[in-house]
Amino acid sequence: MTLNDETGIPLGPEYLRERVGLQFRDDQLAVRALTHRSFANEHPGKWEDNERLEFLGDAVLDFVSGAWVYRRFPDSPEGRLTRLRSALVRTETLADLARKLDLGSLLRLGRGEEETGGRERPANLCGAFEALVGALYLDRGIDAARQFLEPLFEEAVARILGEQGEIDAKSLPQEWSQAERSLTPRYVTAEERGPDHEREFTVEVYLGEELWGAGVGPSKQTAAQAAALEALRRLRKTP
Repeated sequence: MTLNDETGIPLGPEYLRERVGLQFRDDQLAVRALTHRSFANEHPGKWEDNERLEFLGDAVLDFVSGAWVYRRFPDSPEGRLTRLRSALVRTETLADLARKLDLGSLLRLGRGEEETGGRERPANLCGAFEALVGALYLDRGIDAARQFLEPLFEEAVARILGEQGEIDAKSLPQEWSQAERSLTPRYVTAEERGPDHEREFTVEVYLGEELWGAGVGPSKQTAAQAAALEALRRLRKTP
């Protein structure tokens, strides 16, 4: 595998051709998709970071995943399709797909980001995956993006269904509390701790003034889901 003389990491376009089977007409799009803002900041005016491609890829992912779950689950109601699509495009799922493709090894990172574990950070991996999808769409169109994504979705959705990960734990306590008590659950970030690259959040969920659950996770969203699951376990014991 040829290495980039400047970064010492594998050349992204070559890796994507050999290992992933992605052929770009414009290799610079692939390079940009793998260029983190920290690297671009250390080389001002020379490289463009991947954030614009990330924005575009996010929109492509929403469309392709929505169309895919619509066709894949023809008998499912709208609510379940929405939960499945959300599970497919959430940060954790896309970071897992990036790991499957070993995108972390290809990221062009600034020195500080490199030294603080940036290659394994879920936000960076998710962003790189979204940017890669955006680059592929610009380079070869929506059909190429669909052909790349749908086999990955098929594998990911099997795991999601197996773990019941498509169910938004927050929706069930909300349905119960609104029906039984005319209250909407309130989620409060109780604590944030740890360095920037290893943040840990504690989120609490209240019904009115009563604490019904608490959860811990690497993001506020994950911690809120954990809090909702605890609240749900308590609700199931409530007459």
